[in-house]
Amino acid sequence: MSKPLQISADTAVKLSKQLGVPIEHLMHMPRHILLQKLAELAKDDHSASPESEEKS
Repeated sequence: MSKPLQISADTAVKLSKQLGVPIEHLMHMPRHILLQKLAELAKDDHSASPESEEKS
């Protein structure tokens, strides 16, 4: 079994809210899965940004 992620409590809370995953699941999530979810989140944020800039 892998050890818990080495992230701060504040970071864990923010990631938990953004990813919609309970903190307990987040802390024991395999690193490669977490990185994949973060990449998807960043991709979604990036694709949403140009649309909001065009409307301004």
